[in-house]
Amino acid sequence: MPDAVMLFAAGFGTRMGTLTRDKPKPLIRVAGKTLIDHAMDFVKAISPARVVANAHYKADQIVDHFVGTDVQVSVESPDILDTGGGLKAALALLKADVVFTMNTDAVWDGPNPLDVLNAAWKDDMDALLLCVSMSQTVGRSGKGDFDITSDGLAHWGADTVYSGVQIIRAKIVSNSSENVFSLRTIWEELEAKGRLHAVTYPGRWCDVGHPDGITLAEDMLRSSDV
Repeated sequence: MPDAVMLFAAGFGTRMGTLTRDKPKPLIRVAGKTLIDHAMDFVKAISPARVVANAHYKADQIVDHFVGTDVQVSVESPDILDTGGGLKAALALLKADVVFTMNTDAVWDGPNPLDVLNAAWKDDMDALLLCVSMSQTVGRSGKGDFDITSDGLAHWGADTVYSGVQIIRAKIVSNSSENVFSLRTIWEELEAKGRLHAVTYPGRWCDVGHPDGITLAEDMLRSSDV
């Protein structure tokens, strides 16, 4: 199992409107708990050696949130680095050849997504994405992001949504000549080579990227307890 986890927490959260006027999106509460702590519940369950969160928008609040914990914060300043650049900048703290990365704006109803990924990971892979079938998403409209073949290869498509969680090999990130870039650019290169893998999450997933997502996520969690 990868022994390091990168939590993406640097974004501006503009789709959340006034909710992110005074706080970063990962500190918005859903069912009485911050979004980033929902993610941390899964992280703590696998006991990785290192956990790093990046921060940019109202970074001091992310730093304060993790005071007294083992989570290190990679502050991006003066510019935000996007997902690829943020991960590249944090690799010195992660100290791992293979890492989990996890967005912090989703709520899950089902098994630990990190365990699902780990069970499907093979040593000859470069990247393994965790996707959710459209029928298992909550509050998602439109098309998905990827189709997944019978042998586990991901291709741009519409059947499944990228959940925001993956395992990725550090060297393909560190080898990038750019310092500000999206992980999508790496996925595009891997997909073109037939090297982008994916696995489907068996539970439900709610993207809390907009205000309505809070109520949807809370309703999803309540229904799982019935």
